[in-house]
Amino acid sequence: MNRLLGYGSVEDRWGSRASETEALELRGVEKSFKKRRGETVRALDSVSFAVGKGEVVGILGPNGSGKSTLVRIVSTLVVPDAGTVEVFGVDAVRHPKVVQRCMNRVSVEASFFKKLSAMENLLYGAKLYGVTSREARPRIAEILENVGFARKRALEPMEHLSRGMQQKIALARALLTSPVLMLLDEPTTGLGPRSKKDVQGFIRRIKGEHDSSILLCTHDMDEAEELCDRIGIMVDGRIVALDEPEALKRRYAAGAETPTLEETFMTATGLSVEEASAEGEE
Repeated sequence: MNRLLGYGSVEDRWGSRASETEALELRGVEKSFKKRRGETVRALDSVSFAVGKGEVVGILGPNGSGKSTLVRIVSTLVVPDAGTVEVFGVDAVRHPKVVQRCMNRVSVEASFFKKLSAMENLLYGAKLYGVTSREARPRIAEILENVGFARKRALEPMEHLSRGMQQKIALARALLTSPVLMLLDEPTTGLGPRSKKDVQGFIRRIKGEHDSSILLCTHDMDEAEELCDRIGIMVDGRIVALDEPEALKRRYAAGAETPTLEETFMTATGLSVEEASAEGEE
């Protein structure tokens, strides 16, 4: 798998700076948006944290907490109002084209050319990153196998595929470029149990076999605990806690007989997931 998918070391793909810096570092990042009625909403409030090389950091929070805005800023789709974002020491705001070469994003609202087949969408995405069709086809075959996607269905138009199958194609498209930094924004939302398990299993393989770094934003507590080295709890645009899952439980749910991440979330935020979700959507 390592050879076929083109995964060398991070240093091979991104140079010597990769061994000297964090994969991703945010310092004091802020972002506000104006609503139609003129009201200003702060989506990110002085967010600071880092993702180490080969580390999976999860940002756990309900809808409206700022997770998607965070991913859009890191991926250079949105410019922060204040603060800095660095990818392997490169300023992402000042040099977006440079950092775009080393990362890719999978979001819950992944877009495609719906009339084209899954294979045509994947080949097109590969070409945008300078990967030829000849190089891409064997990579596509192996990636589709690993995410549990039937290869014969890759020739069907995207509009004929289920939401879960489209999300698998979104993940395959991101992996084609062998990203050093992967940004996963609710990658399993809307998937059935089997598809969800396939995608999570492939994320674990990437984590276990390669030194790519992953920022995973999710509201699924089981997913965060299972996949992440560290978890940040985000509410109202702020990171209120960030640590290893077991350390978070010890800090916020120590009184429980069997501490859970949900109890940790409730103690850290003063809200249940349902209450926090009811406050608004991003």
